[in-house]
Amino acid sequence: MSRLSLKGITKSFGAIHALENVSLDIAAGEVLGLMGDNGAGKSTLVKVIAGNFRPTRGEMRMDDRPVEFHRPVDAQRAGIEVVYQDLALCDNLTAASNVFLGREATRRVGPIKVIDYAEMHRTSAGLFRQLKSETRPRDLVRKMSGGQRQAVAIARTLLSKPKIVLMDEPTAAISVRQVAEVLDLIRRLRDQGISVVLISHRMPDVFAVADKIAVLRRGSLVTAKPAAHSSPEEVTGLITGAIEAA
Repeated sequence: MSRLSLKGITKSFGAIHALENVSLDIAAGEVLGLMGDNGAGKSTLVKVIAGNFRPTRGEMRMDDRPVEFHRPVDAQRAGIEVVYQDLALCDNLTAASNVFLGREATRRVGPIKVIDYAEMHRTSAGLFRQLKSETRPRDLVRKMSGGQRQAVAIARTLLSKPKIVLMDEPTAAISVRQVAEVLDLIRRLRDQGISVVLISHRMPDVFAVADKIAVLRRGSLVTAKPAAHSSPEEVTGLITGAIEAA
């Protein structure tokens, strides 16, 4: 049974067809590498899954049940979290405060509620251990490496016990060592049974972790196949149109 199943997803903006009849299945604990050139429809597809856009046509199912997302909070409640390329972290706050940003833990002191920093530190430390990250709850984000920042963003998604994590270009603009850290974080999510959709232009990174590769070209899905049955050369051909389909 698929964790997420897309059937005939089409998204139009007036006369522009950003997605055309995309059907795709993602299994539980599977890493899907989503690839395509700029304007291929990757961002639109992710925004449909994340509840930012409603599809013009088509159906989405999670765990074999039909779902409709009218806004991002609907997707979050269904178990879908997004790690955007800019990570949306606050540099002046600690790792723990970023993990709980907008969802701060509280406790009662007499008639009022106050932020429970001790609980936030405990929970964050557990999430970082779960990811096998060396990030510490009290570390300030502004002093962190790119890999540590990704760990904070991913830990934030784990707070809601997600079924699917969508990751937008997580290895862009970071060092080789930090790329290895981020790819390890993706493997940790997979090992916990969480499905990951990895949007990336970096072919080596996708082939290092993806179980399946999906390629979009001009809004249409031109392949979705096991990574072991494809190659960087084939994917490049599919992205550019040198190969029509595979």
